[in-house]
Amino acid sequence: MKKIQMVDLSTQYKYLKKDIWKRWKKLCSSSSFILGEEVTKFEEEFAEYCGRRYAVGVSSGTSALHLALEAVDAKGKGVITTPLTFIATCEAIIQAGGNIRFRDVNPEYYTINPDKINAEDAEIILPVHLYGQPAEMDAIYNIADEHNLKIIEDCAQSHGAEFRGRKAGTFGKVGCFSFYPGKNLGAYGDAGCVVCDDKEIADLIRRLRTHGSMDKYYHTEVGYNYRLDALQAAVLRIKLKYLDEWNESRREKAELYNLAFKDLPVKTPAVHKDALHVYHQYVILVQERDKLIMKLAQDGIATAVHYPVPVHLQPSFSFLGYTEGDFPESERISKECLSLPMYPELKPSDIEYIADKIKKFYEPRPFKM
Repeated sequence: MKKIQMVDLSTQYKYLKKDIWKRWKKLCSSSSFILGEEVTKFEEEFAEYCGRRYAVGVSSGTSALHLALEAVDAKGKGVITTPLTFIATCEAIIQAGGNIRFRDVNPEYYTINPDKINAEDAEIILPVHLYGQPAEMDAIYNIADEHNLKIIEDCAQSHGAEFRGRKAGTFGKVGCFSFYPGKNLGAYGDAGCVVCDDKEIADLIRRLRTHGSMDKYYHTEVGYNYRLDALQAAVLRIKLKYLDEWNESRREKAELYNLAFKDLPVKTPAVHKDALHVYHQYVILVQERDKLIMKLAQDGIATAVHYPVPVHLQPSFSFLGYTEGDFPESERISKECLSLPMYPELKPSDIEYIADKIKKFYEPRPFKM
């Protein structure tokens, strides 16, 4: 029986290990483990890749969002976002003192629906580029411009994604990235980054990530310990050179999935005509999801659900007062979504095997979507 993982980091590591260990040995010899040259160079290279003036490396995607929201003074302000996201998006809003204003998602693209954005009770909008597809940033940008909203982008799943030729992270005041190991651009531990064009915001985030200090033992703000480790920056610098190639491979794998599911009772990802999807996750909508998960596990196929409970229904956010039915599209997608194995090294034969097992699961069953 085949064994197919959700993400295979070991194959990628084997390809890169000589370069990584060469860089790490040099770094260990220098004993410069916190910030330093590797971090500075990665910031320069990632800013250039994204097309922004500044990048500031931080300890995680969550800390990137937190610092970005603090830097634009979210305290006491309404922040529009979607409940169909990883909980860190909303944790960061609360940590920065903001007030969450949920809006439902587009049922086709799973990102925040511009038609649902009522901006009257908010000062900030935080669109999430979910699963690797950017939100509809032209419409969102127009709404923000009309109502004088600041945009903070959650780019944790969208490294290299584009909307109308512009990369995710370049539409807002700040773009926030996670480099968790399983991301399209992943470190070997927690890591993150913010990108922007505003020097004052970049400098403030640099201070806040290091206990509110730019000069050792002199502190202008009450800050945090959110620094990016040099060891992680070294890995990210090596991997960044391959990111576009890996993203293209993900798109090729997604197309193979799409073709394999053409006649199956599966809703494949819809891609906006102006978007360049990078398929951090390949997410389908299915009926009888939990039974299908169990059957695929028996066949050696790993799967995941991103995300089984939308944030407005999480116990930790019950204080917001939302109830089931408030955001029907997010709730429906959470009940039907299923993430299948997706990584650049995934073999076409593995995709064929996965599709065959799904086909056999649904063959005796009538289907309605």
